Amino acid sequence: IAKTTLYENVSELMKMQQIYEAGIKEIRTKLEILDAEFKVKHDHNPIHHIESRLNSLESILKKAINKDIPVTERSLEENIHDIAGVRVSCNYVDDVYKVAQLLTDQDDIRLVEVKDYIANPKESGYMSLHLVLEVPIFLSEGSKPIHVEVQLRTIATDFWGSSQHKLKYKTDNNVPEDIKEELQECAKTISELDLKMQNIHNRLNKKRV
Repeated sequence: IAKTTLYENVSELMKMQQIYEAGIKEIRTKLEILDAEFKVKHDHNPIHHIESRLNSLESILKKAINKDIPVTERSLEENIHDIAGVRVSCNYVDDVYKVAQLLTDQDDIRLVEVKDYIANPKESGYMSLHLVLEVPIFLSEGSKPIHVEVQLRTIATDFWGSSQHKLKYKTDNNVPEDIKEELQECAKTISELDLKMQNIHNRLNKKRV
């Protein structure tokens, strides 16, 4: 890439980052309001904790090159949906779907895409509910719809996912086969644990009624 073109690309990406950061703040605010409400009004809060991340300039540029798409605001918006991300860890599997429903029911949010890796786990054992949401942010020139990827998972699955990610990073994505098999076994164990904890939670709630 020529120096002038590279400079223009980086400048474009920096502007986009600011916009996507605003998108993250919008989604986080909605989740934090729900979190605060459940803490005050309800016996059980489905949200355990919330994290967010914005892809680096290098990561966005690399994805654009890999997808062979122009580094323009419109092209990136249409082809890359995970520039802005929010991760929600929930106590139970049912909580994952409850929080997802509460978010997507809001009038100013549009559900763009759903990938349910809880109902259909990845081969690696990864389990999470991925939503691509469109949320409006308000700029000086008017409102602009922004895509934010929201990942919802249980606390146990979050631990597994974080550990797997660190391992893949340390091994440059070349995880030995025996380790992959052990990770898959761990994922199955976590899935069984989540199911047991959900059943216990449901039984205790029935007794309270």
